[in-house]
Amino acid sequence: MSDANTHSGLAGSIGAALSNLPTPAELSSANRALLLLAPLLVFELLIFVVPFFILLRISFTESADDTVYEAGTWSLEAYGEVFTSGLLRDIILYSFQLGVIVTVLSVVIGLFYAYAIWRSSGIVKSLLLLSVVMPLLTTLVIRTYAFTPLLSPTGTLNDVLLSLGFLSEPVQFVPATIGAVVGQLYIVLPYAVLAIYSVMATMDWGLVEAARDLGASRPRSFFEVVLPQVMPGISVAAVISFAWSVGAYAAPDLLSNGITFAVHAEDLMLSDMRYSLAAALSVVMLLAMLIGVALISAVLSRFGGDFDLA
Repeated sequence: MSDANTHSGLAGSIGAALSNLPTPAELSSANRALLLLAPLLVFELLIFVVPFFILLRISFTESADDTVYEAGTWSLEAYGEVFTSGLLRDIILYSFQLGVIVTVLSVVIGLFYAYAIWRSSGIVKSLLLLSVVMPLLTTLVIRTYAFTPLLSPTGTLNDVLLSLGFLSEPVQFVPATIGAVVGQLYIVLPYAVLAIYSVMATMDWGLVEAARDLGASRPRSFFEVVLPQVMPGISVAAVISFAWSVGAYAAPDLLSNGITFAVHAEDLMLSDMRYSLAAALSVVMLLAMLIGVALISAVLSRFGGDFDLA
Protein backbone atom coordinates (compact mmCIF):
# COMPACT_ATOMS: atom_id res chain seq x y z
CA MET A 1 0.00 0.00 0.00
CA SER A 2 2.85 2.35 0.88
CA ASP A 3 4.58 1.54 -2.45
CA ALA A 4 1.40 2.47 -4.31
CA ASN A 5 1.20 5.77 -2.46
CA THR A 6 4.87 6.45 -3.20
CA HIS A 7 4.47 5.80 -6.93
CA SER A 8 1.29 7.89 -6.98
CA GLY A 9 3.07 10.80 -5.28
CA LEU A 10 6.03 10.54 -7.66
CA ALA A 11 3.76 10.54 -10.70
CA GLY A 12 1.92 13.56 -9.33
CA SER A 13 5.20 15.45 -8.81
CA ILE A 14 6.36 14.67 -12.36
CA GLY A 15 3.00 15.72 -13.78
CA ALA A 16 3.08 19.00 -11.87
CA ALA A 17 6.62 19.72 -13.06
CA LEU A 18 5.68 19.02 -16.68
CA SER A 19 2.61 21.23 -16.42
CA ASN A 20 4.80 24.13 -15.30
CA LEU A 21 7.00 23.89 -18.42
CA PRO A 22 6.38 26.68 -20.94
CA THR A 23 4.58 25.81 -24.14
CA PRO A 24 6.35 26.27 -27.52
CA ALA A 25 4.30 29.40 -28.08
CA GLU A 26 5.50 30.88 -24.78
CA LEU A 27 9.17 30.33 -25.57
CA SER A 28 11.04 33.27 -27.02
CA SER A 29 13.03 32.85 -30.20
CA ALA A 30 16.26 33.04 -28.18
CA ASN A 31 15.12 30.26 -25.84
CA ARG A 32 14.05 28.09 -28.77
CA ALA A 33 17.44 28.57 -30.39
CA LEU A 34 19.12 27.65 -27.11
CA LEU A 35 17.07 24.46 -26.85
CA LEU A 36 18.03 23.52 -30.41
CA LEU A 37 21.70 24.13 -29.62
CA ALA A 38 21.59 22.23 -26.31
CA PRO A 39 22.43 18.77 -27.77
CA LEU A 40 25.37 20.22 -29.69
CA LEU A 41 26.61 22.11 -26.62
CA VAL A 42 26.40 18.95 -24.49
CA PHE A 43 28.27 17.01 -27.19
CA GLU A 44 31.02 19.65 -27.38
CA LEU A 45 31.28 19.73 -23.60
CA LEU A 46 31.61 15.96 -23.17
CA ILE A 47 33.76 15.20 -26.22
CA PHE A 48 36.09 18.24 -26.35
CA VAL A 49 35.98 20.47 -23.27
CA VAL A 50 36.07 17.83 -20.52
CA PRO A 51 38.85 15.74 -22.17
CA PHE A 52 40.90 18.92 -22.69
CA PHE A 53 40.76 19.80 -19.00
CA ILE A 54 41.69 16.22 -18.13
CA LEU A 55 44.67 16.53 -20.48
CA LEU A 56 45.56 19.89 -18.92
CA ARG A 57 45.43 18.43 -15.43
CA ILE A 58 47.66 15.48 -16.39
CA SER A 59 50.22 17.91 -17.84
CA PHE A 60 50.71 19.41 -14.37
CA THR A 61 51.41 16.08 -12.64
CA GLU A 62 54.77 14.58 -11.75
CA SER A 63 56.16 11.67 -13.74
CA ALA A 64 56.49 8.32 -11.97
CA ASP A 65 58.55 5.18 -12.52
CA ASP A 66 55.84 2.67 -11.62
CA THR A 67 52.85 4.35 -13.28
CA VAL A 68 52.03 6.65 -16.19
CA TYR A 69 51.87 9.71 -13.91
CA GLU A 70 51.71 10.53 -10.22
CA ALA A 71 48.04 11.25 -9.54
CA GLY A 72 47.24 14.07 -7.13
CA THR A 73 50.55 15.89 -7.62
CA TRP A 74 51.27 19.31 -9.09
CA SER A 75 54.43 20.05 -11.05
CA LEU A 76 55.81 22.15 -13.92
CA GLU A 77 58.45 19.52 -14.66
CA ALA A 78 56.87 18.42 -17.95
CA TYR A 79 56.58 22.00 -19.26
CA GLY A 80 60.17 22.67 -18.30
CA GLU A 81 61.29 19.72 -20.39
CA VAL A 82 59.17 20.84 -23.35
CA PHE A 83 60.82 24.27 -23.41
CA THR A 84 64.40 23.09 -22.71
CA SER A 85 64.65 19.87 -24.72
CA GLY A 86 66.44 20.28 -28.04
CA LEU A 87 64.69 17.19 -29.43
CA LEU A 88 61.23 18.53 -28.63
CA ARG A 89 62.16 21.94 -30.06
CA ASP A 90 63.19 20.31 -33.35
CA ILE A 91 59.98 18.26 -33.41
CA ILE A 92 57.86 21.37 -32.87
CA LEU A 93 59.71 23.26 -35.62
CA TYR A 94 59.33 20.33 -38.03
CA SER A 95 55.60 20.18 -37.32
CA PHE A 96 55.15 23.87 -38.09
CA GLN A 97 57.33 23.67 -41.20
CA LEU A 98 55.18 20.84 -42.51
CA GLY A 99 52.04 22.84 -41.68
CA VAL A 100 53.23 25.98 -43.48
CA ILE A 101 54.36 24.12 -46.62
CA VAL A 102 51.13 22.14 -46.92
CA THR A 103 49.00 25.23 -46.21
CA VAL A 104 50.65 27.29 -48.95
CA LEU A 105 50.38 24.47 -51.49
CA SER A 106 46.77 23.61 -50.62
CA VAL A 107 45.61 27.25 -50.86
CA VAL A 108 47.38 27.90 -54.18
CA ILE A 109 46.30 24.62 -55.80
CA GLY A 110 42.84 24.83 -54.27
CA LEU A 111 42.34 28.38 -55.56
CA PHE A 112 43.03 27.50 -59.19
CA TYR A 113 41.18 24.18 -58.98
CA ALA A 114 38.12 25.95 -57.55
CA TYR A 115 38.39 28.53 -60.34
CA ALA A 116 38.41 25.71 -62.90
CA ILE A 117 35.26 24.25 -61.34
CA TRP A 118 33.59 27.66 -61.28
CA ARG A 119 34.26 28.35 -64.95
CA SER A 120 33.40 24.87 -66.22
CA SER A 121 29.93 23.53 -66.90
CA GLY A 122 28.05 20.34 -67.63
CA ILE A 123 29.81 17.00 -67.36
CA VAL A 124 33.24 18.63 -66.89
CA LYS A 125 32.06 20.50 -63.82
CA SER A 126 30.47 17.36 -62.40
CA LEU A 127 33.67 15.37 -62.93
CA LEU A 128 35.81 18.05 -61.30
CA LEU A 129 33.53 18.17 -58.25
CA LEU A 130 33.40 14.39 -58.11
CA SER A 131 37.19 14.19 -58.12
CA VAL A 132 37.23 16.43 -55.05
CA VAL A 133 34.55 14.54 -53.13
CA MET A 134 35.62 10.99 -53.99
CA PRO A 135 38.77 10.94 -51.78
CA LEU A 136 36.60 11.91 -48.81
CA LEU A 137 34.69 8.64 -49.20
CA THR A 138 37.84 6.58 -48.56
CA THR A 139 39.37 5.92 -45.16
CA LEU A 140 42.14 8.40 -44.40
CA VAL A 141 44.74 5.77 -43.52
CA ILE A 142 44.06 3.75 -46.68
CA ARG A 143 44.32 6.69 -49.07
CA THR A 144 47.48 7.88 -47.30
CA TYR A 145 49.15 4.48 -47.32
CA ALA A 146 48.36 4.17 -51.04
CA PHE A 147 51.19 6.64 -51.73
CA THR A 148 53.78 4.13 -50.51
CA PRO A 149 53.76 1.96 -53.68
CA LEU A 150 53.46 5.10 -55.80
CA LEU A 151 56.37 7.09 -54.32
CA SER A 152 58.77 4.41 -53.06
CA PRO A 153 62.16 3.96 -54.82
CA THR A 154 60.71 0.93 -56.62
CA GLY A 155 57.30 2.54 -57.07
CA THR A 156 55.30 3.71 -60.05
CA LEU A 157 56.54 7.32 -60.12
CA ASN A 158 60.21 6.34 -60.13
CA ASP A 159 59.59 3.73 -62.84
CA VAL A 160 57.92 6.31 -65.08
CA LEU A 161 60.60 8.96 -64.53
CA LEU A 162 63.39 6.44 -65.13
CA SER A 163 61.79 5.13 -68.32
CA LEU A 164 61.37 8.68 -69.65
CA GLY A 165 64.99 9.52 -68.87
CA PHE A 166 64.27 12.25 -66.32
CA LEU A 167 66.14 10.31 -63.62
CA SER A 168 69.35 8.33 -63.75
CA GLU A 169 68.61 6.52 -60.48
CA PRO A 170 65.57 6.12 -58.23
CA VAL A 171 64.71 8.95 -55.82
CA GLN A 172 63.45 8.16 -52.33
CA PHE A 173 60.24 10.13 -52.06
CA VAL A 174 59.02 7.78 -49.31
CA PRO A 175 59.89 7.71 -46.48
CA ALA A 176 60.88 11.38 -46.64
CA THR A 177 59.48 14.82 -45.92
CA ILE A 178 58.27 15.17 -49.50
CA GLY A 179 56.17 12.05 -48.99
CA ALA A 180 54.59 13.55 -45.87
CA VAL A 181 53.88 16.79 -47.75
CA VAL A 182 52.24 14.96 -50.67
CA GLY A 183 50.20 12.72 -48.37
CA GLN A 184 49.02 15.54 -46.13
CA LEU A 185 48.28 17.75 -49.13
CA TYR A 186 46.09 15.01 -50.55
CA ILE A 187 44.20 14.90 -47.22
CA VAL A 188 43.48 18.63 -46.83
CA LEU A 189 43.19 19.72 -50.47
CA PRO A 190 39.52 18.70 -50.93
CA TYR A 191 38.52 20.82 -47.95
CA ALA A 192 40.51 23.78 -49.28
CA VAL A 193 38.91 23.47 -52.73
CA LEU A 194 35.38 23.24 -51.32
CA ALA A 195 35.94 26.18 -48.94
CA ILE A 196 37.15 28.43 -51.77
CA TYR A 197 34.60 27.20 -54.32
CA SER A 198 31.69 27.80 -51.92
CA VAL A 199 32.57 31.52 -51.93
CA MET A 200 33.52 31.66 -55.60
CA ALA A 201 30.17 30.14 -56.63
CA THR A 202 28.37 33.21 -55.25
CA MET A 203 30.40 35.65 -57.36
CA ASP A 204 29.09 37.47 -60.43
CA TRP A 205 31.08 36.64 -63.56
CA GLY A 206 29.82 39.87 -65.08
CA LEU A 207 32.29 41.79 -62.91
CA VAL A 208 35.18 39.93 -64.52
CA GLU A 209 33.77 40.56 -67.99
CA ALA A 210 33.39 44.25 -67.15
CA ALA A 211 37.03 44.43 -66.06
CA ARG A 212 38.15 42.81 -69.29
CA ASP A 213 35.96 45.16 -71.34
CA LEU A 214 37.77 48.04 -69.64
CA GLY A 215 41.13 46.69 -70.78
CA ALA A 216 42.20 44.37 -67.97
CA SER A 217 44.06 41.25 -69.07
CA ARG A 218 43.00 37.80 -67.91
CA PRO A 219 45.65 37.62 -65.15
CA ARG A 220 44.91 41.15 -63.97
CA SER A 221 41.14 40.55 -63.89
CA PHE A 222 41.76 37.44 -61.83
CA PHE A 223 44.06 39.05 -59.28
CA GLU A 224 42.17 42.34 -59.00
CA VAL A 225 38.56 41.16 -59.29
CA VAL A 226 38.29 37.46 -58.42
CA LEU A 227 40.98 37.16 -55.75
CA PRO A 228 39.76 39.96 -53.43
CA GLN A 229 36.22 38.57 -53.45
CA VAL A 230 37.31 35.02 -52.70
CA MET A 231 39.55 35.95 -49.74
CA PRO A 232 37.01 34.74 -47.12
CA GLY A 233 37.16 31.25 -48.65
CA ILE A 234 40.96 31.42 -48.75
CA SER A 235 40.98 32.27 -45.05
CA VAL A 236 38.87 29.23 -44.21
CA ALA A 237 41.01 27.00 -46.43
CA ALA A 238 44.23 28.29 -44.86
CA VAL A 239 43.01 27.78 -41.30
CA ILE A 240 41.76 24.24 -42.00
CA SER A 241 44.95 23.26 -43.81
CA PHE A 242 47.28 24.78 -41.21
CA ALA A 243 45.55 23.41 -38.13
CA TRP A 244 45.19 19.93 -39.61
CA SER A 245 48.72 19.78 -41.02
CA VAL A 246 50.53 20.98 -37.89
CA GLY A 247 48.76 18.26 -35.92
CA ALA A 248 49.03 15.67 -38.70
CA TYR A 249 49.62 12.07 -37.69
CA ALA A 250 48.79 9.63 -40.50
CA ALA A 251 50.84 11.15 -43.35
CA PRO A 252 54.04 11.81 -41.33
CA ASP A 253 53.83 8.43 -39.62
CA LEU A 254 53.29 6.44 -42.83
CA LEU A 255 55.22 8.45 -45.41
CA SER A 256 57.98 10.37 -43.63
CA ASN A 257 61.15 9.72 -41.66
CA GLY A 258 60.57 12.98 -39.79
CA ILE A 259 58.71 13.06 -36.47
CA THR A 260 55.83 15.46 -35.84
CA PHE A 261 54.57 16.27 -32.37
CA ALA A 262 51.52 14.03 -32.83
CA VAL A 263 53.70 11.01 -33.64
CA HIS A 264 56.06 11.80 -30.76
CA ALA A 265 53.18 12.27 -28.33
CA GLU A 266 51.97 8.77 -29.21
CA ASP A 267 55.47 7.38 -28.59
CA LEU A 268 55.66 9.15 -25.23
CA MET A 269 52.33 7.70 -24.12
CA LEU A 270 52.40 4.18 -25.54
CA SER A 271 56.13 3.40 -25.56
CA ASP A 272 57.72 5.54 -22.84
CA MET A 273 54.58 5.77 -20.64
CA ARG A 274 55.30 9.47 -19.95
CA TYR A 275 51.79 10.86 -19.91
CA SER A 276 52.74 14.13 -18.20
CA LEU A 277 55.27 15.07 -20.88
CA ALA A 278 52.96 14.00 -23.71
CA ALA A 279 50.11 16.06 -22.25
CA ALA A 280 52.35 19.11 -21.75
CA LEU A 281 53.64 18.86 -25.32
CA SER A 282 50.07 18.63 -26.62
CA VAL A 283 48.92 21.67 -24.61
CA VAL A 284 51.89 23.76 -25.78
CA MET A 285 51.30 22.75 -29.41
CA LEU A 286 47.59 23.53 -29.11
CA LEU A 287 48.32 27.03 -27.82
CA ALA A 288 50.99 27.58 -30.48
CA MET A 289 48.57 26.37 -33.15
CA LEU A 290 45.86 28.74 -31.94
CA ILE A 291 48.35 31.61 -32.10
CA GLY A 292 49.26 30.56 -35.64
CA VAL A 293 45.61 30.42 -36.67
CA ALA A 294 45.03 33.87 -35.14
CA LEU A 295 47.98 35.29 -37.08
CA ILE A 296 46.76 33.76 -40.34
CA SER A 297 43.29 35.18 -39.76
CA ALA A 298 44.66 38.62 -38.86
CA VAL A 299 46.91 38.79 -41.93
CA LEU A 300 44.30 37.56 -44.39
CA SER A 301 41.59 39.80 -42.89
CA ARG A 302 43.65 42.81 -43.98
CA PHE A 303 43.08 41.66 -47.57
CA GLY A 304 39.37 40.97 -47.13
CA GLY A 305 39.56 37.48 -45.62
CA ASP A 306 36.71 38.00 -43.16
CA PHE A 307 35.23 34.77 -41.77
CA ASP A 308 31.80 36.43 -41.51
CA LEU A 309 31.68 36.55 -45.30
CA ALA A 310 32.72 32.92 -45.83
